[in-house]
Amino acid sequence: MLEEAKQTIDFTLEERAAYFNRFQTDVSSIQLPSLFTFPFYYDPHPLCLQAIEELKPIINQIPTSVYDFGLDSNSKQGIGKMFGVLVVQNEQDELGYIVAFSGKLGPYSHQHPFVPPVFNRLAESGYFKQVEANINKMNASIQLIEASEELANAQKELEDAKAIFGKQVSEAKAELKRLKKERKQRRAEAALTLNEIEFAKFKEELASESINQQLWLKHMQHNWHEPVIEKENQLKSLTNQIDDLKEQRKTTSANLQAWLFNQYQFKNGDDKTKGLQQIFTDFGTYIPRAGAGECAAPKLMQFAYISGWKPICMAEFWWGRSPSTEIRKHLHFYPACRTKCEPILGWMLQGLDVEPNPILEADSDHLSLEIIHEDEAIIVVNKPSGLLSVPGKKLIDSVAERIQMQYPDITGPVIVHRLDMSTSGLMVVARNQQAHKFLQHQFIERTTSKRYVAILDGELSSKEGNVDLPLRVDLDNRPMQMVCYEHGKTAKTKWELIETVDGKSRVYFYPITGRTHQLRMHASHPSGLNMPIVGDDLYGLKSDRLHLHAERLSFAHPTSKERVEFHAPAPF
Repeated sequence: MLEEAKQTIDFTLEERAAYFNRFQTDVSSIQLPSLFTFPFYYDPHPLCLQAIEELKPIINQIPTSVYDFGLDSNSKQGIGKMFGVLVVQNEQDELGYIVAFSGKLGPYSHQHPFVPPVFNRLAESGYFKQVEANINKMNASIQLIEASEELANAQKELEDAKAIFGKQVSEAKAELKRLKKERKQRRAEAALTLNEIEFAKFKEELASESINQQLWLKHMQHNWHEPVIEKENQLKSLTNQIDDLKEQRKTTSANLQAWLFNQYQFKNGDDKTKGLQQIFTDFGTYIPRAGAGECAAPKLMQFAYISGWKPICMAEFWWGRSPSTEIRKHLHFYPACRTKCEPILGWMLQGLDVEPNPILEADSDHLSLEIIHEDEAIIVVNKPSGLLSVPGKKLIDSVAERIQMQYPDITGPVIVHRLDMSTSGLMVVARNQQAHKFLQHQFIERTTSKRYVAILDGELSSKEGNVDLPLRVDLDNRPMQMVCYEHGKTAKTKWELIETVDGKSRVYFYPITGRTHQLRMHASHPSGLNMPIVGDDLYGLKSDRLHLHAERLSFAHPTSKERVEFHAPAPF
């Protein structure tokens, strides 16, 4: 295996050819796809599956000293990594594939047979490493000053000087307060013994006394404060060094980042090239996310274009233990990440005939929306799997849209709560603003009662339990969620096993909170039930549908204020 490589664009034809893997088995009977893979929602093509089978032994040979995938039961710190395969045709129309990993593999950004990064910023003699070393020196200098005895002494001396100053001022004010009280007593005694003229003169003397004492205090405060100013200046000379270094570091880092963005140049199917910064600016994001361009998919596409090879199909999969925050299953396939890869791949796929986005192509016209109950205040529906609760950015058909069309007399907001597009089951909608407000308050206060039924991909060993895992959106991969104890919102679910059949567990879910993807995350996450819901295309494996259904819903009726309950049996 190689360590750090030179820039991809400098590879000779022979060096590039070394990354072209011919299939070890005969794949001539496998029909080529007519369109290239839509990287954000796909089923892996048989050619990709075969390439992955041939790649597995290579990954297995990577020693734990290079990277620990956490598959060994004794591993405590290991964590998996995303890999990708891209099936290509070379200049001789030979079919083969290239492989890549996302980010770095241990300390390396490149190891054969995995294609090199788009830009090798870790080259030891490169500009990035030189500037990075300079930034590290600044960090070391900052840490040295911050940890120095000189700074600690200067801070202590300033604190002591402030304490002395504070004590002096406090004692002086106390003395002036005593003198003021004494003057008041003298004034009262003089009022009894002096005539009017003498008393007026005496009061002027007392006033002059008071002014002189205040002037004395002001003068002394100035004198007493001089040692504080001296110590502040001594400390400031040191903190200014830190501030100057931090500002220099900030400027150097910003310049390095701008330079780095400019080094990442991506080709597309029209043989055009665009820099990373321009790609994100044109996409409307403006500032590329950290690590943009380092994922497997852009690496593979760039190497294919540079080598003059035609991309045929692509797949990305996870190898190893799941992170503690996200859900990543060993050897499961995953789409390209949205935040970092969508702008880049959106550019790189131009010029290729790409599969349409199946989400946007989804036809929901055949899905019927069953009305379970309706009255003057509410409508209860049984939403089918595949129908949105509210209109999306590009898909309009939804529960909200259909209800508005079917009941044009509705006033005010309609939707009170939502179900995922893939989840079926009961939803209550409001027919007027008063009903909406009354229902919404119940959902916010969690006084409604909901029961879901689901089928899990595995056999549960317990009969019931609770899952308490805080959730927040995965900023790099919306709309997927992740567990986060620092910034996540509380998410609690009670569950109950109904039965186990053919290695699958049928369960009831009672969500205590109502977070996005809560039941799907709590089912699939290793710290939850560690069993994805059957058909969960985000956190498990695809199937005919997501086997999750909201079958029971109970709440107080907006008009009668009495408790009502509705049922809709699961269609699976």
